[in-house]
Amino acid sequence: MKLSKLLHQREALLRQTRLANLAYAYRRLGDFAARIGGARLHGKVCLQPAEPAAERYWPVLTALEGNQSVIEEHFTDEDILELEELIFFVTGDDGTEAVFRLEGIEARFMRPLRRQLLQAGISLEQENPAIR
Repeated sequence: MKLSKLLHQREALLRQTRLANLAYAYRRLGDFAARIGGARLHGKVCLQPAEPAAERYWPVLTALEGNQSVIEEHFTDEDILELEELIFFVTGDDGTEAVFRLEGIEARFMRPLRRQLLQAGISLEQENPAIR
């Protein structure tokens, strides 16, 4: 492939990459929402990013309502890291904490993704029929 052809395709490739990232975030957040719903988890949580200066080397998901042990039972460190990356991708608020209700992941984070994907002409499979 010639350099000029690749540069000519740059805008389309960037758009396609962004849509692929939106689709991935939508799918993975849907997986988290399904797990949360299946386990009947609910309540307000705080997701804090890693902060090495404070000797917090991994993101932390803290229960603000309910028992912390329930969070620890259902989320591994890797789950929390992925959830942090997804939420901060969706919100664009990298490096700040996010407070949200576990049962509200679909409404707060997935609906905006769904809207963007539909506006871009992406057809969504009916994997998450509860989302409107």
